[in-house]
Amino acid sequence: MADNRKEQERAELHRTIWSIANDLRGSVDGWDFKSYVLGMLFYRYISENLAGYINAGEWEADNPDFDYAKLPDSDAEQARADLVATKGFFILPSELFENIRRTAAGDENLNETLERIFKNIESSAQGTGSEDDFRGLFDDIDVNSNKLGGTVAKRNEKLVKLINGVGEMKLGDYKDNTIDAFGDAYEFLMGMYASNAGKSGGEYYTPQEVSELLTRLTIVGKTEVNKVYDPACGSGSLLLKFAKILGKENVRQGFFGQEINITTYNLCRINMFLHDIDYDKFDIGHGDTLTDPIHWDDEPFEAIVSNPPYSIKWDGDANPLLINDPRFSPAGVLAPKSKADLAFIMHSLAWLATSGTAAIVCFPGVFYRSGAEQKIRKYLIDNNFVDCVIQLPDNLFYGTSIATCILVLKKSKSENSTLFIDASKECVKVTNSNKLTAAHIDKIVAGYTARESVTHFTALVPNADIAEQGYNLTVSTYVEQEDTREAVDITALNAELDRIVAREQLLRDEIAVIIAEIEGGARV
Repeated sequence: MADNRKEQERAELHRTIWSIANDLRGSVDGWDFKSYVLGMLFYRYISENLAGYINAGEWEADNPDFDYAKLPDSDAEQARADLVATKGFFILPSELFENIRRTAAGDENLNETLERIFKNIESSAQGTGSEDDFRGLFDDIDVNSNKLGGTVAKRNEKLVKLINGVGEMKLGDYKDNTIDAFGDAYEFLMGMYASNAGKSGGEYYTPQEVSELLTRLTIVGKTEVNKVYDPACGSGSLLLKFAKILGKENVRQGFFGQEINITTYNLCRINMFLHDIDYDKFDIGHGDTLTDPIHWDDEPFEAIVSNPPYSIKWDGDANPLLINDPRFSPAGVLAPKSKADLAFIMHSLAWLATSGTAAIVCFPGVFYRSGAEQKIRKYLIDNNFVDCVIQLPDNLFYGTSIATCILVLKKSKSENSTLFIDASKECVKVTNSNKLTAAHIDKIVAGYTARESVTHFTALVPNADIAEQGYNLTVSTYVEQEDTREAVDITALNAELDRIVAREQLLRDEIAVIIAEIEGGARV
């Protein structure tokens, strides 16, 4: 029953979000406008988070009527330092979302009010351990943008609608621990805009079912990990699957990632807060992971998941420093300048703990192309780092219909062989795309865990056999696809054809007799 209620609440939340998005979007491109919706959602979240935290403390101290939102700003100031140390930020009562919402419609300077509040929230963390986590978080919510309207009045009219729409979302009461509705709202918005935006959306979003599969592959046999890492983390959905599946307390040192796109980097940090990951439990860096990695000096990661950009250009051998980079040098060759895919693979391998597992989404070309990529595959196989290759169905990802694969890496395998899984049929069709169900995910994980050859599904192949195949890692090379064509009995088919021909001749003879009779009658 609880699950049914949760699904009903989620469906209601999704309907509300869809309504807000359609009402507000207007001339603003949907993928751009998500920044406004998500940013305002974030503003509401941290307002309720802080107020709920303060109120709970006062209620426990036998002050049941206390309400931080009604406290004078001057009284609240004295708690600023303690709150910044604990929560990483501070918001004055007058600047809480609920108080701004109450006065928004009558505030002719609403855009300036919001701009000031966003700056105040960011500056509250300056000079503290949370400064990097809050800096620039509201940069993509440009309250003075012409996208919202041509005049201040028009822009403020949109902002009022936005505030009210987000304020009306049924997100639960923080103290009742239903706050994950914020995370659900975020993920629904990301998915909605990604599917509408096509490729531009797909760059930022991995379908939740694929995220779950990647996560479960990396934690087989584990109930906790030291920390999780994504070298191209986008909006952070892959990282946050670990909080849902393992529980955030079982990711002991937290969530780490790096993202090159500034907008997505901001979204990822917002996503951490929306999923109730405190500022000291995540470290998301901004920059180019391949040429300027942020987490160079960190302890290796027990779990790495990623859906890196496909076949992007990078410096490669045009940068003489990279061939001597300890992440790439062991293979003796760099990934091609026009295809950085295997550079992300080598980077992830370098960051992986000895006892860890990495699961990375790849385009199929990296598994069979020759040249430098073949040499890197040779290095990976000869050193027994490839644990498994999984062929996924086509049409799973926003923006591409290509059937992708998952490469699973390990540094301490028990046998010198590689598992191949053909999961190309493990999906159901939903409108124009395919989707993994829970049963499909379970079957793939079970096949991965069993590590046995099963006809038409899995093949456990000695690495020496892979070498003989020129280090081709394409699943279809090793797992024979089931022939689903109907078996045809040629003898029976020929007999049937003979019967059809004979019957046809009989009919022709009968028709000829009838025509002759008609013609004879006509002559009389």
